[in-house]
Amino acid sequence: MKIIYTLALLFLTIFPFAQNVPIDFELGGNGLNWTWTTFENDTNPALEIVANPDPSGINTSATVAKFTALQAGEPWAGCESMHGSDIGSFSFNNNNCTVSIMVWKSVISDVGIKFVDATSAAQPEIKIANTLINQWEKITFDFSSRIGVFPVTKDQIVIFPDFDLGGRSQDNIIYFDNVYGASSNTGFGNEYRSELVVSPNPAKDLLNISITNFNGNITTEIFDLTGVLIASSNKSKVNIASFSKGVYLVKVVYGDVTNVVKIIKY
Repeated sequence: MKIIYTLALLFLTIFPFAQNVPIDFELGGNGLNWTWTTFENDTNPALEIVANPDPSGINTSATVAKFTALQAGEPWAGCESMHGSDIGSFSFNNNNCTVSIMVWKSVISDVGIKFVDATSAAQPEIKIANTLINQWEKITFDFSSRIGVFPVTKDQIVIFPDFDLGGRSQDNIIYFDNVYGASSNTGFGNEYRSELVVSPNPAKDLLNISITNFNGNITTEIFDLTGVLIASSNKSKVNIASFSKGVYLVKVVYGDVTNVVKIIKY
């Protein structure tokens, strides 16, 4: 178990990063000009960005995504963003592990979401069925169990709008929108940043633990790559002058957030 945990932490690097959300498909927002690819959907018709078919309900957005799940397509037919430049590069923490999406569907079936890293590694998708038809419904996914789990750093989102292992009796049109919330009521976006900065990196003697917009207590633990605890501290500066040269994992707990940073001691 310790080996698995250590390997997971090895891939985690938490420095200020950009997660390009919410995905609202609006002009000047996220998703509209992304490179979306459809897959396992027979002839794979492209994802369309269209006018909202029902702005009278909970979703008043001007534009939304339209996915046509073909009857001849696989149950897991879906669409995915381009690695890296679309949703950005990020890791799950307590602030971004709750993922919502609005869907408009004419049938009841699972909606699936998963996140993938740059090598195409991923944990299985989480699937939740819609309960309403012919109207907008907000579905919320809990990815908190994936915090710190390999692959830790994600750079792609995959959406399965009509995941139905029973098979489709017709082509189904699904609209979806506002992944991670609407731009008018969310704190996410291009300005979303991790609060934790560990510097300098590489470091020789003093390691500074800086957390913006946080005034509470912090706990820092430093592990070697075998998972052995080397040092712990409740201060904003940690002396690592006596450490051997190499790579270490710095675990910082502040409030209800736990982040891990890979540092180099020289």
